[in-house]
Amino acid sequence: MLCRLPALTVFLFLWSSALLPAAVSLELKTALDSFRTEGPKGWAFTQSTSSPDKSRIEKFDPLQDFHVKWTLVSENGVPPTAEETSTYRQQQTRRSGGNTAPNVKEQMDYETAELVSDDGTESEWFFRLKPGADDDSSAEHMAVKLWFHQPTKTIKRIELHSFETFSPVLAVKIELARTVIEYSLPEGDTPSLLQRIQVTVRGRAFYFKSLDSDLTVSYSDYRYAGKR
Repeated sequence: MLCRLPALTVFLFLWSSALLPAAVSLELKTALDSFRTEGPKGWAFTQSTSSPDKSRIEKFDPLQDFHVKWTLVSENGVPPTAEETSTYRQQQTRRSGGNTAPNVKEQMDYETAELVSDDGTESEWFFRLKPGADDDSSAEHMAVKLWFHQPTKTIKRIELHSFETFSPVLAVKIELARTVIEYSLPEGDTPSLLQRIQVTVRGRAFYFKSLDSDLTVSYSDYRYAGKR
């Protein structure tokens, strides 16, 4: 019996070690430290937003004055009227910055990191989510997947998703919440830039009102306009 103890001890050590969070690689940690979900500053771009029943195209120029950084190009395929442009301009006073990607990085719990796969070029990581505020009741039902392109030290894709049904507020039931954020790989003097955000929600309110929605925001026509 005594001769079996060392083998059992080794087995228990290996088993318990497998349950510990994977240490985030130094390269990934360095990339995350400087990572901005919305992409680098100083770039002008076109933002196209679409859902099953609406579409909008806007342009962003970081060199313009705050209230005219954004320009409405079209709404549902039609150029805006003078009145619609005026209303749009007024709304810009409540709008901040350029790209509108969610700040996922601040809520990732590094202590829960798991290395899902690594083929030597791209690694996939899993993280649980921390609450973003004291009243955040959704984070405990959410997780983050992250794809890291090792040759370019680039975060290529982030997926924020629910792994169970939850109720963020009374009488609201969310069956699925998923946000996918994709980035380009750097090339020459062009850094990694935000390319697409896809949001999917499935749920109901008061048992009868559907909260289902699908939204895609894509970014194009990038042009460097400011200091790096």
